[in-house]
Amino acid sequence: RDATLKLLKGSHAVLSALPYYCNLEVATLADKTKIHYFDLTEDVQTAKEINDLARKSRSGKCFMPQCGLAPGFISIAASYLINSFVEVDTVKMRVGALPIYPSNRLKYNLTWSTEGLINEYGNPCQVIDDGQLLWTLPLEGYERFSLDGVEYEAFNTSGGLGTLCETMQGRVRKLDYKSVRYPGHRDLCAFLMQDLRFNTDRETLRKVFERSISTTAQDKCLIFINVVGTVKGRLKQRTYASTVYNNIIHGEHYGAIQITTACGICAPLDLVLNGKIKKKKGFLKAEDIPLMEFLNNRFGKYYRDDKALMGIAV
Repeated sequence: RDATLKLLKGSHAVLSALPYYCNLEVATLADKTKIHYFDLTEDVQTAKEINDLARKSRSGKCFMPQCGLAPGFISIAASYLINSFVEVDTVKMRVGALPIYPSNRLKYNLTWSTEGLINEYGNPCQVIDDGQLLWTLPLEGYERFSLDGVEYEAFNTSGGLGTLCETMQGRVRKLDYKSVRYPGHRDLCAFLMQDLRFNTDRETLRKVFERSISTTAQDKCLIFINVVGTVKGRLKQRTYASTVYNNIIHGEHYGAIQITTACGICAPLDLVLNGKIKKKKGFLKAEDIPLMEFLNNRFGKYYRDDKALMGIAV
């Protein structure tokens, strides 16, 4: 704690890429040293505690947890679509961080925090259904779909939509977030989490995953948002669909999840420090960030896909 406090003093901001259970302490120290705070947590309870801290803070600085891809960019893009409608009926948000060359029965590789992955598969999920804010079970809500000729599955996971449910409560009939995987993955994870009861022994499951599942930087991140609502009295559908691939940036190779995660936290920081965001203190939601400001930013540009924006301009 003392070493972190010493490090933060005199800084403009802190970006926490630590496991979720460390973030409240870092946010508390950021408040004490009066600097902006950003993190990558997917943990709903941690984000709530940081929101409470921001509400009480007198530092005059921003607190923005849940940056990155999902939560993070997915809510920025969804908010842009939502704002293009007079009334919104349904919002579907789907994201998958996937290996390009899956070679095991899970059809998956570890590309980010193992603790965060298990959290997503084990914690309750927020949705809006029939206008009501509800909690649903992870790994449920199963569906199959095809994108660019490849078949995928999707299912409920926790934390991916950040604060969007609270923001949209009372404004939408149905809103949900699901993780995308290759077919077969969900059943095996349900067997581990539920039948073998690893949801109550997550540390052991983390060790098993990290011992047995390889990492890869040859990956892609699917982003799919579908919104249905009314425009000029007509029911319309607008979709944002994009894929970010692993790439070489400034001569160095980065995985897709590295690119989307890093840009998803660096762009909001850059926009705040450069005065591009109106809200400069308190709790900052991802949906408070304008999509075009994000995509035109020097970090956010790595998300930019002009084809995904065609036909949905606000």
